[in-house]
Amino acid sequence: MAEIEIDGAPADPARLAALGLLNYGHFTTLRAEAGRVRGLALHLDRLVRDCRALFGAELDRAAVRERIGAVLPADGAPVIVRVTVYDPALGLERPAAPAAPALLVTTRPAAAAEPAPLRVRTAAYRRELPEVKHVGLFGLVHHRRQAQLAGYDDVLLVGEDGLVVEGATWNVGFLAGERLVWPQGPSLPGVTEALLSGAYRGPQSRESLPADGLDRFTAAFAVNAGVGVRPLAAVDGTAFDPAHPALAVLRAAYLGIPAEAVGG
Repeated sequence: MAEIEIDGAPADPARLAALGLLNYGHFTTLRAEAGRVRGLALHLDRLVRDCRALFGAELDRAAVRERIGAVLPADGAPVIVRVTVYDPALGLERPAAPAAPALLVTTRPAAAAEPAPLRVRTAAYRRELPEVKHVGLFGLVHHRRQAQLAGYDDVLLVGEDGLVVEGATWNVGFLAGERLVWPQGPSLPGVTEALLSGAYRGPQSRESLPADGLDRFTAAFAVNAGVGVRPLAAVDGTAFDPAHPALAVLRAAYLGIPAEAVGG
């Protein structure tokens, strides 16, 4: 069953509506199973960093852990937890008022099956404040919707210079043989990307990647906390091998990362 709470209490409709009406805040999304989370410390670091950037306020890491732990299923079933930080009292007319951020914590069941490979198309778009995981998702959802209406699964974002930066709600990586290549450019520093980069034992680099030159790679994948490593079957007209052996190596490296107990 999904959980929705604000600062440890059932979500009050008025406080919940404030987020939709102003749409100013930030969040992180994580996968929890048996009370443990891969990269929990990095998720907390992100929330603290983004809270300073958007609100000029300090976030209590221990309070965040407590609120995450409170919504986890007692049977340890895998769930996706989203922690959103926003100020229900902040108004459109004076957003520079001193902020008192609240914690909106929601859960939903995690997908049990391994998701199918993605077919994506490119779109020229750059998120505002790409280094912050903020709640301004209109552009991403719009481009994802347009891609799906055109027969694709999702969208891969490129800058005005034609360079690949990130997926709609995921980071992207490419494989040239055993070499792992990450795009270089203004994008969200993903927790799963950081974990996988640290766990992978093969050669890797960060490079400027023109969207029209991706055919030099043999495989490509999306990464985020919800799905881990998910193969890409194609980007625009360029096909990739979703069963490339190196992808299995990446998945094993990611699954081998120890998860941290939410309770400490």
